Amino acid sequence: MAEETVAIVMNDESDVYSYSKNSNFQRKAIEAGKELISKAISEKLDINIFSSSNTFKVADLGCHIGPNTFLAVQNIIDAVETKCQTLQKTSKLPEFQVFFNDQVSNDFNHLFRSLPPERQYFASGVPGSFHGRLFPSASLHFVYSSYSVQALSRIPKEVTDKSSPAFNRGKIHYSNSTVEVIKSFEAQYAKDLDSFLNARAQEIVHGGLMAFVIPGRPNGTSHSEVFVLKGVELLGSSLMDLAKKGIINEEKVDSFNMPVFIPSSHEVEAAVKRNGCFNIEIIENLPQERPSRKTLSTTMRAGLGGMIKEHFGGEILDELYDLLYKKFEESYSSVFESGNAISLFVLLKRD
Repeated sequence: MAEETVAIVMNDESDVYSYSKNSNFQRKAIEAGKELISKAISEKLDINIFSSSNTFKVADLGCHIGPNTFLAVQNIIDAVETKCQTLQKTSKLPEFQVFFNDQVSNDFNHLFRSLPPERQYFASGVPGSFHGRLFPSASLHFVYSSYSVQALSRIPKEVTDKSSPAFNRGKIHYSNSTVEVIKSFEAQYAKDLDSFLNARAQEIVHGGLMAFVIPGRPNGTSHSEVFVLKGVELLGSSLMDLAKKGIINEEKVDSFNMPVFIPSSHEVEAAVKRNGCFNIEIIENLPQERPSRKTLSTTMRAGLGGMIKEHFGGEILDELYDLLYKKFEESYSSVFESGNAISLFVLLKRD
């Protein structure tokens, strides 16, 4: 029997706090990685891997509903076309097939309605968790993912078990918690990244490429010093404030943990080494913009509001995020400006 998995639930697209309306923060990470992807395709991609079919197959994993996914896909297609033209293959440019993947709860209808009308590729939707197999063996030439591979497939059971030393009482994340809680999240992420890489190793052709961008933690830095996790910590304290007021039950907070882990490059490198099917071509820290208080608040509501609504009910959202914004106002300079803010860009080549 398959284990139960969790999905990061996004706000409905009609919501003013929908992800597509409030994802400029993530878009800038895509833009920062564009040059690295173009360079990698130019220098590392062997066009012979798709010459027999003349069809280049791309998958964007954790695509959500746009518009960021369309920008990322177009960057890849432009780079492949440039490579082919440079090699004087202009008379036989490949056709492109793009697979947009996300959880089954994703609004694929909205995604398809939003497809660029002048796109030069065939589009398909592939629902399901990227922690397992999604595609036939050796069927993909380029896999991409942006701000998704930090997601866990499930919350470690012990962090919501009151009898466990790793019980995460009064917190919604691991970043400023006990060593036992941190180790539980680390172990779950290692297991999930292994599953992710094992699945992709089977799906990507030999010589194919995979690139992903994720929020990262500088090597040797504590989890509590990560910029994005400081915001999650304040969100958790805002939920506890509501519990103290009697608006929500404190046990509800104890049973709620964000299914996200922010890795270091050393942790990613170790997973690739365990897998043994990929070469690391690039692993680089990209500077991560520090958004304004308002932007950070709305981005967090867009990205996390759906999960909070599902667990606590939507009626608390306005008061919760008002509290969070006040905490940002009070502590932004002292708390956030000291945090480490990077994105990790990783490019792998299938052996």
